[in-house]
Amino acid sequence: MAIVELTDSTYEEAVREGVVLVEFWAEWCTYCKLMTPILNEIEAELGDRLTVATVNAETEILATERMEVMSLPALFLYADGQVVGKVTGYVPKETLVNEFLLKLLPRR
Repeated sequence: MAIVELTDSTYEEAVREGVVLVEFWAEWCTYCKLMTPILNEIEAELGDRLTVATVNAETEILATERMEVMSLPALFLYADGQVVGKVTGYVPKETLVNEFLLKLLPRR
């Protein structure tokens, strides 16, 4: 699979089932740009266990406000519609995977 781009109208449905990692980002955000290759690698390595999605915080205002995003990038991990983890700012891949995703992903 590829990284999914979410909108205000697709957000709720996309996070309703399964495990979904959502990044809120903006074009002007330097740290968001640094997260892009990390998210691509996570999707390639863990895409069979979770969906990786992004939300443009500048254009998808309703989703951004609903999630009370105050700084970017903001990453939310969902499990069957419930937020089970949140992290903001740049996070190195190793930290994101080992300290955030693998601890919260359901065991296979």
